[in-house]
Amino acid sequence: MPRQLRSTVTEAGTLELSIAEVDAPRPRDHEVVIRVEAAPINPSDLGVIFGPADMGTARESGEGAGRTITADIPENLRRMVETRIGQSVPIGNEGAGIVVEAGSSDDAQALLGATVATLGGAMYSQFRVAAADQCLVLPAGVTPAQGASCFVNPLTALGMVETMRLEGHTALVHTAAASNLGQMLVKLCLADDIALVNIVRRQEQAELLAELGATRVCNSADGGFMASLIEAVAVTDATIGFDATGGGTLASKILTAMEAAQAAKTGAGGRYGSATHKQVYVYGGLDRSPTQLTRSFGMAWGLGGWLLPLFLDRIGPQRSQELRERVASEITTTFASNYTAVVSLEEALSLDAIAAYGRQATGSKYLVDPNKDLP
Repeated sequence: MPRQLRSTVTEAGTLELSIAEVDAPRPRDHEVVIRVEAAPINPSDLGVIFGPADMGTARESGEGAGRTITADIPENLRRMVETRIGQSVPIGNEGAGIVVEAGSSDDAQALLGATVATLGGAMYSQFRVAAADQCLVLPAGVTPAQGASCFVNPLTALGMVETMRLEGHTALVHTAAASNLGQMLVKLCLADDIALVNIVRRQEQAELLAELGATRVCNSADGGFMASLIEAVAVTDATIGFDATGGGTLASKILTAMEAAQAAKTGAGGRYGSATHKQVYVYGGLDRSPTQLTRSFGMAWGLGGWLLPLFLDRIGPQRSQELRERVASEITTTFASNYTAVVSLEEALSLDAIAAYGRQATGSKYLVDPNKDLP
């Protein structure tokens, strides 16, 4: 029977990761069955995989396909996952593979044998049923591994640029900028001639982005960070930012830098600050501490959340499909992804692998191949 990676919250207040055997999928008329050969582990996946569990308590039992990872959920966080208690949840947001079976409709039959990518959950599975119109056909010669990250990171990068334009801004700021997504955004902004300010945490990350062609990189660990950030924001006239950290003071510092740049540009200031609207969107949670704001950026500002599915709903199916088609055409260039390791379902459940991909560290992106080493 086909196998699938699952995450379960138990009555005892623990999280369990295991491999479940599931029924072989059967497609309906407008559906296809994909043999999944590549599915990335994105930060958005980790929230479902681990939930609020303390992975420092993780321990394993069993071996191979029978291995189970168990970790404790702190008592004060258990209410966050009350609705998941007793549910074995399939995981993996996106992935790619080969269509091995198709329903009777013409659109499904046309995909038989094609290499496709799709988004929709449960991708850490040997086989996945998907609607034919939700499959993105990859260009000839593109492998499942190359096309596995066709949705979350590329569409997020494109969504940031699209949001910038829709809301009347002309340049943007991005944090955690050396991530896989951040590297895509650098290449996208270079290709589309958009000014981008990148914020990183280490010098080697700054050097990595410089090699890609980034011209404005600010290291938040430097003593002169605020001065360099204000200068970069002033030169680019960036008035919108996307923050992957969420907690701490970084969003506040970005708004402060934007206000300082606008005040210097217009000569306006005083009690209410400049009239130019400054916006920061939080789209991640690398820092789980509370978001702290020091109100030093006037009154024309906004801080909100940004989520890819909500953005795609905002722009509608036609524009969303145009963005997907651009991703497919540039999947080996602008939107190429690099991976540290390719792991099977069993290998993804090893404590060493969990410690590596659970850190969400730059340069530690893992790819799951549910059919690795299988005939």
